[in-house]
Amino acid sequence: MSCFGLCANCLDEYKNPADRRFHAEPNACPVCGPQLKLLDSSGQPVQTDDPVQSAIDLLSSGHVLAIKGLGGFHLSVDAGSDEAVKKLRSRKYREEKPLAIMARDISQAKRIVKISKEEKILLTSPQRPIVLLRKIKSDLISGLVAPDVPNLGIMLPYTPLHHLLLEKNFTALVMTSANQVDEPICISNREAFDRLRGIADYFLVHNRDILVRCDDSIAFVADKTPRLLRRARGYVPQPLQLRDSYPQVLALGGQLKTAQCILKDRFAFVSPHIGDMETPQARDFFHESITLMKRITKSDPQIVACDYHPSYYSTKAAQELHAAKVIKVQHHHAHIVSCMAENKIEGKVIGLAMDGTGYGMDGNAWGGEFMIADETGFERFGHLQYIVLPGGEKAIHEPWRIAVSLLKAAYGPSWRETALRWNLVPDQNSYDLLDKIIDGRINSPLSSGLGRLFDGVAALIGAHRQVSFEGQAAMELEMLATDSLGQAYPFDLLRDKDKPYIIDTGAMIKAIVADLEAGRSPAKIAASFHQTLIEAFTAMADEMRKAAGLTRVALSGGCFQNKILLQGAIDKLRHSGFDVYCHKQVPANDGGISLGQAVAAASMIKKGLV
Repeated sequence: MSCFGLCANCLDEYKNPADRRFHAEPNACPVCGPQLKLLDSSGQPVQTDDPVQSAIDLLSSGHVLAIKGLGGFHLSVDAGSDEAVKKLRSRKYREEKPLAIMARDISQAKRIVKISKEEKILLTSPQRPIVLLRKIKSDLISGLVAPDVPNLGIMLPYTPLHHLLLEKNFTALVMTSANQVDEPICISNREAFDRLRGIADYFLVHNRDILVRCDDSIAFVADKTPRLLRRARGYVPQPLQLRDSYPQVLALGGQLKTAQCILKDRFAFVSPHIGDMETPQARDFFHESITLMKRITKSDPQIVACDYHPSYYSTKAAQELHAAKVIKVQHHHAHIVSCMAENKIEGKVIGLAMDGTGYGMDGNAWGGEFMIADETGFERFGHLQYIVLPGGEKAIHEPWRIAVSLLKAAYGPSWRETALRWNLVPDQNSYDLLDKIIDGRINSPLSSGLGRLFDGVAALIGAHRQVSFEGQAAMELEMLATDSLGQAYPFDLLRDKDKPYIIDTGAMIKAIVADLEAGRSPAKIAASFHQTLIEAFTAMADEMRKAAGLTRVALSGGCFQNKILLQGAIDKLRHSGFDVYCHKQVPANDGGISLGQAVAAASMIKKGLV
């Protein structure tokens, strides 16, 4: 091998101006190009002349393979095999959360999903994201890949190895991030052997180092526009151009779906998706990412922005970076500023921030927020009615508890009759205890989160009374409503003197119960629930327009990943005379708040407010 790292033949081609490979970087030479190996679960080589064909044979026979890709490893099985998918789920402790799949080409994808013109462009784009596409009835893909949700997450091959694996085989392969729960994706061979032991049966590896962890991006199309749910491979580190030039700021994001952002001049550099800050490995990746972002941007910001929640890991980390100034930005304000920043708008807007939870200025969990906001501050004009969460975190994993809370708020002491009729409470002896917990607010915080309302309604109509991952109940409600139409339920806009408006959902809950008793289908109820929210959003926006004279509406927060809710809100608000701004380049979920934190903090600095 030469000092170039090339074999003699490649070096001749590289140096010869008459050769078509003159100064080309060779990547497929069998001598000095990438070397593939197939290894067993203990890391020992499998004797084979063709590692790719052997891997195909193993996948076909139901084995789980860890496959080294571009930004990390995937765990892969045949997506058409119930047994293989079940095995992967069991080993990865991923009970029901949808798994991404890779199809050979558009023609194969069309056999299992509906694809619009805009979705085809997105699916075949150079970025090659996972695209959420409507399922069609088919027995080609195991029902265990994405149970109880309306979409499949599909991507097309983006490395030569992917093309080889899918060239003549499989309708699709499951290609899910190779990690344990809440850990970052594996990137090195050694790391994969250590962390995937007990999950993968075999490892298909190559000898090219992956220097930066980078998960697959996830996208969908709404209002004929591509929108990101996870911004990673293919989209980073390309910066977003901003409306103005800002001081350098490092923003650290939140606790879930974490991403970081650095502002430099007129550009915002958003990091690859980091994930949830629940494990030591994820926190190590968080700090790796800070170092990487500073290196990419050739900057070392001394102003750090973070979330207002005192217990978030990112908030605590901000205090340990020895920055000249740490600026805390309220979670939902960051959501709205993020939307404003990527749409290059300034001044006051009507902000609708809809998600599961974020730390509120009153100490409660917010998440159904109507704000009059600009880059530096906000007024909480209104919010969804507070819901008591019996048992706190338990209520998020057991949404029947939230359904009980909604019934109690709507019916008072007679809530038990309805709960008994629909067998809502697993333990029939716990009614008195639930009353005491809710009335006494014993380990039962208040939440205005729209995500929690979704959870409660889903449990009430029997969709999901316990969940295994965040947003599961809401996703099933969306699936139920996808092909149904429904009239809006009644709701009330309440205001007490100078306090914020409240959307009272009591009348809606009673109407849902009446529909259940009348035998109306869960699909129709889910459709009416979505329509009620769209009507309530518009009614509140109209009150804000009357009060402040504003016509620009910014939509942000993870609930706007729901295509029915997003498209319905866009259409209704536009029809009512509003200019509507949504996310496209960064996620509406918490993966986008670091951009809002950074711009909010930089704007406060520019205006001398901090």
